[in-house]
Amino acid sequence: MSTDFETVIGLEIHTQLLTRSKIFCGCPNRFGAAPNTQICPVCAAFPGVLPVLNRAVLDMAIRTGLAVNGQIRLRNEFARKNYFYPDLPAGYQISQFELPIVEHGELIIEPEGAPSRRIGITRIHMEVDAGKNLHEGIQGASWVDLNRTGTPLLEIVSEPDLRSAAEAGAYLKKLRSIVRYLEVCDGNMEEGSFRCDANVSVRPRGAERFGTRAEVKNLNSIRNVMRAIEYEAQRQIDLIESGGKVVQETRLWDANQNLTRSMRGKEEAHDYRYFPEPDLPPVVIAPERIAAIRATMPELPDAKARRFRDTLGLSEYDAGVLTASHELAGYFEATLAGAAPADAKSVANWVTGDLLGRINKEGLEITASPVPAQALGALIAMIQENVISGKIAKTVFALLWEQGGGDPRRIVAEKGLNQVTDQGAIEAEVDRILALHPEKIAQYQAGKSQLLGFFVGEIMKATRGKANPGVVNELLKNRLQTS
Repeated sequence: MSTDFETVIGLEIHTQLLTRSKIFCGCPNRFGAAPNTQICPVCAAFPGVLPVLNRAVLDMAIRTGLAVNGQIRLRNEFARKNYFYPDLPAGYQISQFELPIVEHGELIIEPEGAPSRRIGITRIHMEVDAGKNLHEGIQGASWVDLNRTGTPLLEIVSEPDLRSAAEAGAYLKKLRSIVRYLEVCDGNMEEGSFRCDANVSVRPRGAERFGTRAEVKNLNSIRNVMRAIEYEAQRQIDLIESGGKVVQETRLWDANQNLTRSMRGKEEAHDYRYFPEPDLPPVVIAPERIAAIRATMPELPDAKARRFRDTLGLSEYDAGVLTASHELAGYFEATLAGAAPADAKSVANWVTGDLLGRINKEGLEITASPVPAQALGALIAMIQENVISGKIAKTVFALLWEQGGGDPRRIVAEKGLNQVTDQGAIEAEVDRILALHPEKIAQYQAGKSQLLGFFVGEIMKATRGKANPGVVNELLKNRLQTS
């Protein structure tokens, strides 16, 4: 990409809230039901019906605003956003415009290999989701599923502070992590519960005035958001350098072709003819309610990572990996609680190494781990207590995974895997192995010190990994010095 231009990016994130019912009616709010089975006269916009605000939606909006250090507006209003799509039965969307519930928030991002940056959040507002037009597998027609109509949304709008696809990816990851920690959204981009539109423009480097932006839609993964931004920025640069002019429009991302396509001219606020929603009174929030919600806020990822570093002594990398999701952080802490006398670093190594390696290989979520945290903690404790060696622990871990959990101490006892700590027995095995390799003893004593690993390996192999490695190393060094 040309260094003569700077990319300017603002993101609009739509987060579907994890309420039991929809925003203005009592219909179930869940994904995956048969089409048009979760609708009623309210969310289907029958004449004469009236919306009633779901209290849980308001509380989740306040929680999200507090998490990004936003200002909670004590008096906010709903507005009608007028436009027509077949999946919007009312012909308008109930949203917020001039008086949103949250304003002036921020998010601190840490792009990989770059310094941290503050990204402003312009606003967070409550609104109702539309239905869904279905096209695939249908010949000569489109179908409309209204199940999603009425689903509560928070739209989180960033300032145009992002300057690269990498920064946009870091922002999305951080925000997705926060809403999952808050348990207000599951963050599932493939199912559409965490959706992103990217406003992308370019300008000559050093210029203050923004360029003409294009809004890119149809972004169903963080990777696709980053790819779309990179493509769209380069498209605009190429257009400008060839003498053309960027047009303000909405474009769709085609992940198969790796390009954006024009969809329609970009609407402005006046195109939607906003006006106050006549069927809903202004929302007035008591300061005491905000204080009560603040008191129930969970430890968020940045604070948890800081505690892992400062209190547990973990590296910045380990703390970042372990706090990427609240489920993983919870698994780590539960494992640590059961792993005494093991230290946090040993537990972190097992969780980020053996466990996550197997989880990722098999495409699972941490919540579906066949090895419970308590079982992994007990396994690590056995290493620290010299009941088993690290090599044997990996064998036991594999057995725990295959059988979906269990008691590692029982497995070790039943299979006779207890570590051999009897010095006399280990001495006999050391003497036997050394007697088999006099030439390697001579090479070691001549300065080839790496052969110590060979001898250790032979002894561990002969004892099926059950000899205490510390005792083996100490005995070998003494024998090799005196041989």
